[in-house]
Amino acid sequence: MRTTTFITLLILMIIGTNLSAQRNSYSERYGNTLNLGIGIGGYSGYYGYVGRSLPVLHANYEFDVANNITLAPFLTYFTYTNNYYHETVIPIGVKGTYYFDNILNASPKWDYYLAGSLGFALVNSNWDNNYQGVRNAQNASPLFLDIHVGTEYHLTKKLGIFLDLSSGVSTIGLSLH
Repeated sequence: MRTTTFITLLILMIIGTNLSAQRNSYSERYGNTLNLGIGIGGYSGYYGYVGRSLPVLHANYEFDVANNITLAPFLTYFTYTNNYYHETVIPIGVKGTYYFDNILNASPKWDYYLAGSLGFALVNSNWDNNYQGVRNAQNASPLFLDIHVGTEYHLTKKLGIFLDLSSGVSTIGLSLH
């Protein structure tokens, strides 16, 4: 619920704010970008395995597919350990992104986008030999579909910082162009 409220407020803030008096007179290219981030996962989707938010590592590489649209294969990693149980989850998938910079008349320093990601999670679960309880109690689906809203600020032509808020994994990190 908090994520949905925060995403809605962010979208309203972006739409309601005059982002720049300048207008891009060119079609910006968004692809050929490596995004490396750290973040936190929510309770839904492939994080249903553990039932709480966890720190994650995330990487994707964006390819231009059409004007203002990219596809980005991605790989995410998180691990969880308690007294008797260890789990490693590696979500793999593709993220489709639409950039709204032209519509919002955004400054060339900023990118704003909405996206969706689809994929599956590779899961490795291990219990201690002395554990006597129920094993395989989690029935989370390995398939997931998430929505994203995000922004990137270009520090230079080759380096940016991004914030990606998602229904699955929210991340902050570096973009290498």
